[in-house]
Amino acid sequence: MRFLLRLFTWRITLLLTIICLIALSVFSFYGLFTNKFYFFKFDNYIFPLLTIVHFIYLYVIWFKIKEDEIPDPQMRNLEYAMYVILFVYLYKILETAYTLSCYTDYQEYVIPATFLPLGSIIFVLYILLFGLTIITFKHRKNQIGEYDFEKLNKIEPW
Repeated sequence: MRFLLRLFTWRITLLLTIICLIALSVFSFYGLFTNKFYFFKFDNYIFPLLTIVHFIYLYVIWFKIKEDEIPDPQMRNLEYAMYVILFVYLYKILETAYTLSCYTDYQEYVIPATFLPLGSIIFVLYILLFGLTIITFKHRKNQIGEYDFEKLNKIEPW
């Protein structure tokens, strides 16, 4: 893990996470089988709404590192929400892998030529986002500190 933390410094992790979140938010509206964007489906808005929580978490981590502050209860609760979102990312990885594995089942139908290249890009972005999120948790632990529940209960909220 030390090698990954040296390879993916906090700034690189922050930048790559922002790029992944923006790209995957755009791709959440994209239909792999049809090669079209769908803006009127409710399901397509779930991932971009979850990225708002991820952006807030990144901002809080950035601010705490910049100001050299200790963790507080709100940050802890936000990180707990990020653990749930991490499982959503894992679900999206598995869903994309399943969709890509169905390519041979639908070869008789007209599948766009962009199915495999864009599907592979989306799959790699989800895996990268999953890994970067775990690295962000580790950067939080190393640079901001662990959650000391005795001290956290005595800190005034924001």
